[in-house]
Amino acid sequence: MKETVFITDGQWRKTLAAVRALGREGFIVWVGDKWKLSTSFFSKYCKRKVIYPDPVKYHEKFRQFMLDFISSERPDVTIPADDETVKFFSKNKDILQEYTKIPVANYETIELANNKAEIIQIAKKIGIPIPKTSIVNDVESIDIPSNFPLIVKPNLGSGSRGMFVVNDEEQLFNAVQEITKKGMIALVQEKIPMEGAGYGVSALLNWKSEVRAIFVHKRLREYPVRGGPSTLRISVKYPELAKLGVKLLKYIGFQGAAMVEFKMDPRDNTPKLMEINPRLWGSLQLAIASGVNFPLYLVKLALDGDVEEVTDYKEGIIARWLLPGDILHFLSNPERFSLKPSFFKFFGKNLTYDIIDFRDPIPIFIRIFNMIKFMFNPEMRKIVFR
Repeated sequence: MKETVFITDGQWRKTLAAVRALGREGFIVWVGDKWKLSTSFFSKYCKRKVIYPDPVKYHEKFRQFMLDFISSERPDVTIPADDETVKFFSKNKDILQEYTKIPVANYETIELANNKAEIIQIAKKIGIPIPKTSIVNDVESIDIPSNFPLIVKPNLGSGSRGMFVVNDEEQLFNAVQEITKKGMIALVQEKIPMEGAGYGVSALLNWKSEVRAIFVHKRLREYPVRGGPSTLRISVKYPELAKLGVKLLKYIGFQGAAMVEFKMDPRDNTPKLMEINPRLWGSLQLAIASGVNFPLYLVKLALDGDVEEVTDYKEGIIARWLLPGDILHFLSNPERFSLKPSFFKFFGKNLTYDIIDFRDPIPIFIRIFNMIKFMFNPEMRKIVFR
């Protein structure tokens, strides 16, 4: 009988991709989330639904629930899928690994990877290109630059959450104040021109921080149009960029799965580091469809202590986040009818979808239901529209 794998954060499309990938390999998959209508709960590969307290709002209740659940139910492997659950399981790894195997890096490494200010300084130290960056502790320490527009973002957090695009001194001061009053450090960075393509270097490293799998994708569309999660992306081979991503992950001693984000600067044709996502990432389905099954490798790493190296994958595979990502991109893009590839290209032998899979159809309808139900709920939009 196959082992049991417990995956958290079932609402995310990356979790659904992992649930399907592991279910098709014959594993018994349990899914956890704080929402009763979590998309992954309705996959045919989800054999058990686990509803837990919100790890952000009710941290102590979540902690006690997980300690009780893991110690009593003892899944063979536990994969935390998003920021808060990754932090929890990495921080409590020594306690919980008596009952389950957890293929994540230690807490200190996760915290380092999440700290954009520290990562940007490490990257500069080891020769990885970065945008021009100032690290600001308070509004009094701002050096007024002359190259607006600028990006201002907190040192903690992932993706575009908490990020500001500022066009003058007043907006700059307001953005820095908004970030620093929350006790965080602000990064003030030059804005890479919009026409520069975004790239993701995804990797799996074993317990010795040796690379066991590598995958690179290029962003084709994203929402919001001027910067956000990718809604359409393609698998590419880019060995030089892969080396940069791996160099950074190995330097910090990372273990497990992570994605390093870069953006090509068209002014000097150089990829510049954006951030590390030390967890599973939203575009996971593309890697799986291209032949790099990161969820499976994580489970093997947990169970066997290591995994055979994956050195190749299919190029030119396209993955689309249609519900609702690419729809929102289409509606908000003034050039919507001249997109390449066209928005209306719904089929193709190399095209896969993040959520839509008619071999496992019920999650599609649950996602549509959630989109309609929570369209006017600001808190839920953050969940459903990711």
